[in-house]
Amino acid sequence: MTFEAVRLAIPEVVLIRPRRIADSRGYFTVTYAADEFARLGIGAVFVQDNQAGSARAGTIRGLHFQHGEHAQAKLMRVVNGAVFDVAVDLRRSSRTFGRWTGATLTADGAEQLFIPRGFAHGYCTLGDEAVVAYKCDNGYFPAAEAGIFFADPALAIEWPVSADAAIMSEKDRALPPLAAIRPELLWETA
Repeated sequence: MTFEAVRLAIPEVVLIRPRRIADSRGYFTVTYAADEFARLGIGAVFVQDNQAGSARAGTIRGLHFQHGEHAQAKLMRVVNGAVFDVAVDLRRSSRTFGRWTGATLTADGAEQLFIPRGFAHGYCTLGDEAVVAYKCDNGYFPAAEAGIFFADPALAIEWPVSADAAIMSEKDRALPPLAAIRPELLWETA
């Protein structure tokens, strides 16, 4: 098996540890294999790869999601540095609705986080010059873009930086709390 999978506090969110093969030259690792992911219960078909760089520690991006038919599952990994990565359950009928789970992802450890559709997502950089690469199973659709304020007290996310010290866009800082999200934007579980 090329991958080890750990189900987090919300079991649909999966921490994936790829196996690394190292020698005197460095290392080799497989970061994605559709057949092995399917054996782990991850059937997402990824259609878009994204990469984001953040210059300073304490940078927060999120909590973002796309709603309706444009919702996205994501497979997150760090190619430089480290981040604290968070998923918030937006599935209305879920027993874990409004709860969060997270994991630290590092370039050195090669951990990945699979976040299914129906979750808001965000991360905080743990050092300078962090680079995150991620796969999405649906393309970016601006009209379906939405988000939740990262420091919503109702979520009680244990970020590694205070709300005042967080480096973030004005757009992200102005996002509403979960309670203000219109119900039709939330994910309807099957």
